[in-house]
Amino acid sequence: MGLPITITPIAGQVTVAVGSTVLGDSTQALELQEAGHAPVVYFPREHIDMSRLVRTDHKTKCPWKGQASYYSIKGRVGMLANAVWTYEDPLPEVAQIAGYLAFHADRVTITRG
Repeated sequence: MGLPITITPIAGQVTVAVGSTVLGDSTQALELQEAGHAPVVYFPREHIDMSRLVRTDHKTKCPWKGQASYYSIKGRVGMLANAVWTYEDPLPEVAQIAGYLAFHADRVTITRG
């Protein structure tokens, strides 16, 4: 059985925001589709305002992608804990997401176009 993940470049601009605060936008975002899960948008780290993110000690492990590290988002009304994740050293099969950040879709607004 092959890898249950596909990674596709997203055509056009994609923006991520918390409330009215834009965290970043990119024309180089990727969509990762993993079997049994909703698609996830990954943004290049250099297109995100890292001053709004705070690294946490939280980590998770995915058998297909490797170990994820997390960030919380500093917002106007407090922190959105562990709302952002990254695979800094992903498994070779998904190497193209190295240096990218993903956001929990229920905590941010992701807009295409």
